[in-house]
Amino acid sequence: MTNMQAATPNPHSAAWLAALANARADVQRCAPFAQSGRLTRAVGLVLEAVGLQLPVGSDCLVELPPGQSQRHAEAEVVGFAGDRLFLMPQSEVAGLLPGARVIPREAASSGDGSQAKRLPVGEGMLGRVVDAVGRPLDGLGPLDFSRKVPLSSPPINPLNRAPIDSVLDVGVRAINAMLTVGRGQRLGLFAGSGVGKSVLLGMMARYTSAEVIVVGLIGERGREVKDFIENTLGEEGLARSVVVAAPADNSPLLRLQGAAYATCLAEYFRDQGKDVLLIMDSLTRYAMAQREIALAVGEPPATKGYPPSVFAKLPALVERAGNGARDANGRGGSITAFYTVLSEGDDQQDPIADSARAILDGHVVLSRTLAESGHYPAIDIEASISRAMTALIPPAQFEHVRRFKQMLSRYQRNRDLISVGAYAPGHDAQLDQAIAMHPRLEAFLQQAMEERTGYGESIARMRALFEPA
Repeated sequence: MTNMQAATPNPHSAAWLAALANARADVQRCAPFAQSGRLTRAVGLVLEAVGLQLPVGSDCLVELPPGQSQRHAEAEVVGFAGDRLFLMPQSEVAGLLPGARVIPREAASSGDGSQAKRLPVGEGMLGRVVDAVGRPLDGLGPLDFSRKVPLSSPPINPLNRAPIDSVLDVGVRAINAMLTVGRGQRLGLFAGSGVGKSVLLGMMARYTSAEVIVVGLIGERGREVKDFIENTLGEEGLARSVVVAAPADNSPLLRLQGAAYATCLAEYFRDQGKDVLLIMDSLTRYAMAQREIALAVGEPPATKGYPPSVFAKLPALVERAGNGARDANGRGGSITAFYTVLSEGDDQQDPIADSARAILDGHVVLSRTLAESGHYPAIDIEASISRAMTALIPPAQFEHVRRFKQMLSRYQRNRDLISVGAYAPGHDAQLDQAIAMHPRLEAFLQQAMEERTGYGESIARMRALFEPA
């Protein structure tokens, strides 16, 4: 026993402590262990990797071979099956080799111990154009942002939301008077291609009374993005706007993220107590991006090729808009949102259009027939509705709207008889009145792109149609 005790070093001796310090220094100099996996399959949009266990939504770096312009390609975990991870790249992966290393990239901490993507927000971003990951696209230097926030946000208790009880002026006569919009309302703009959708959005962005405009251009052609910013939105609109552009050549992941980022920016300004106009162009391409991802990872198609996850994603995005909670002074911010919905072949029963109508607070339908006849904005008043309108306008104004629609509808139903001369005046007093008023009704609904008509003026002009001085 005595010999064993003599052979055991004293843990409190100077030599022992010095050896321990040297060992600790050697450990600190060692490179940290980097967990990695490897690619086993690449088919279409999806990469498969083994050797990693990561949650869905995690970011990864996929090693590219030497000679490429980049050392790594960014990818995101979109699903898993057993020990296989399904990754979707966010950028081009040409030259990717089998067995390439996949390295997890730690996301920034969200502050509560969770891991989440965080993107820049702040007042200094007004007048800027950014991509889906918050990088400037306008060549005006680094962004001036106050902080970074996670892309996702917890849902608002519906009982805590302020009611829609005040009007938002959008500067377009037909919408102000006939489809009155409330602060915090969410509407769909249903249109086929080439019927003046972008021009109408630009008019609302320039002429609205909202303090901040957030524009999400999701899945648009690159040429249209530049044209919308420079010509349709213009300097006046851009000065109080933030534009998030995720054009059609971006990966479906970035198109989804672009829509979430635009909503995130709108939420930031709403939380500052501002009235925000959120314009999302388009909700259909957001759904198409989710369809690409879902089908690529093996989700079964349902209605017209759209998997069930698409119809779960749409309300999750739309419900983030609307009014926030009011403070002790009764004041709170709002997000009034317009989501464009592309009706394929002008089919109003398209599954995305049908789903959007069910989750929105109204819809504005643009008619190709009106657009082809030179009637702009080509709003089909009979097919459009604002569900919050009755709580916003007085009974006298509602009566004018009802009479306006009656006259317009009566004329449209008898248009063929009138055009061929088969109707003789005097047989129907209401139709006679509709024929007499039709030129004034059509003139009221039409508005030039450079013309702004405020809410008060719109109501006064409609009243003058039925109550001449």
